[in-house]
Amino acid sequence: MCRKIKILVLISLNFIYMINVFGQKQQSDIKVGSKVPVFSLPDQTGKNFYIKDYIGKKNLVIYFYPKDDTPGCTKEACSFRDQFQDFADNDAMVIGISAQNPESHRKFIEKYKLNFTLLCDLDGKVKSMFGAKNSLGGLLPARITYVVNKQGKIIYIFNSQTEPTKHVDEALRILKEQK
Repeated sequence: MCRKIKILVLISLNFIYMINVFGQKQQSDIKVGSKVPVFSLPDQTGKNFYIKDYIGKKNLVIYFYPKDDTPGCTKEACSFRDQFQDFADNDAMVIGISAQNPESHRKFIEKYKLNFTLLCDLDGKVKSMFGAKNSLGGLLPARITYVVNKQGKIIYIFNSQTEPTKHVDEALRILKEQK
């Protein structure tokens, strides 16, 4: 009986993997060269953040992450925090987006002394606008970074669930190449 359960679990996991790999596009219409979607979301203070206020003024690093105060997300956020000056030197603003509410973001920022904006995509509409799909058949929330130039065009997309700090390295590398 135990062997049959193991086989069923393996078949189920394999099925979920196949759906993820072959049944879904990892990005919708958003690709390198696309214009960044225009959106507004509440930030960690509850105030609305309008992306259009920054297009034309700053390079943008917009990263979608699964959840505040989880191990991978904390590593990623602290890496962005620690490289803040490098992003500033490349005239870039870092923006993190997840589905948590302003209070959760505020606590996350305070706990880890984060020095950038976190936005609340409670209903996932902005994540959908970017085509930021969940991985493993929808089981794991998206971890995707978009680098946007001052003209509002996406110049790079990095998607990795397992390398949270590499999002920071890749974004900086692309920004430095733009100089």
